[in-house]
This record gives sequence, structure tokens and C-alpha cells, in this order.
Amino acid sequence: METRIERLCMANGLKMTGPRRAIARVLSEATGHPDVDELHRLAHRLDPRISLATVYRTVRLFEQHGILERRNLGSRRARYEMSGEHDHFHLIDQDSGKVIEFDEPETEQLMRRVAARHGFELVSLKIELFGRKARSEPARAEPERAGKIPAR
Repeated sequence: METRIERLCMANGLKMTGPRRAIARVLSEATGHPDVDELHRLAHRLDPRISLATVYRTVRLFEQHGILERRNLGSRRARYEMSGEHDHFHLIDQDSGKVIEFDEPETEQLMRRVAARHGFELVSLKIELFGRKARSEPARAEPERAGKIPAR
């Protein structure tokens, strides 16, 4: 079965070689935002002949044709996601590296109004929020009163 990425590649006139198909499948099935090393590891399972250089060239080609987008999500490595998906935001936990995707319609509408106010039509909206899990304060205990005799 053809993946969405394979269809986009063919629509862009790209020849679909075996390694490109394997990489397209891995990208289509990926949950999250894989980096090139992770893509190589997963594609190599499908076809052990796929080299890291092939993955780099393929990712760059897909990016040049607007099929993939490179994301900087707080790590030293670029991570990738499919282009053309709905506008969404990323919340990145700086301690664990976990990426949470979320929608925020009010923020998107606000950003469109800001762009319009400056004479622009918003084409794409990408927002990354970096943070750490909030440490919850322990509940303060009331001073112990049990066993005390009230003063008279």
C-alpha cells in the first residue's frame, strides 16, 4: 500500500527507489519527530542495505520538495515531520526531550490577526514552547492540635 509520502514524492516527480520507499514508510509510520539516526535505524530494519548517507540524502530531497519539514525541538539534532499537516504547536520538555503536539485555535486566530494587521496573509504557523514540568508544592499541613488542652 502506498503511503502519503510516496504519493507526494510521485506528485513531485521523484523516482521511488527501494530505499526511498522504505524511508517514506518509516516516516509515514513514525509517531513523534524522528531524527536522521532514528530514521536510519528503522529503515535499516526494512532494508539492511540502506546507509546513513542514503537517509541524509533522502531526507534532504524530501525537504527540498516540501514533503518534510525540519524542526529544531531543543536537541542538537534536527527532527522531521511531514509538511502540510494542520497548524499545530509543540511543547518540549527540556528535561526529558518529550515533545507534545497540541492545537490552540485561539492562538492561531490571534496570530492570523497579527499577520493581517501588518499586511500579511499567514501561510504557516509554527510555535515551539520549551519548558519544564512544574514542581507541585507539597500541601502545607496545619499545625497539629491533637492532644493539646485548650488554654483557660
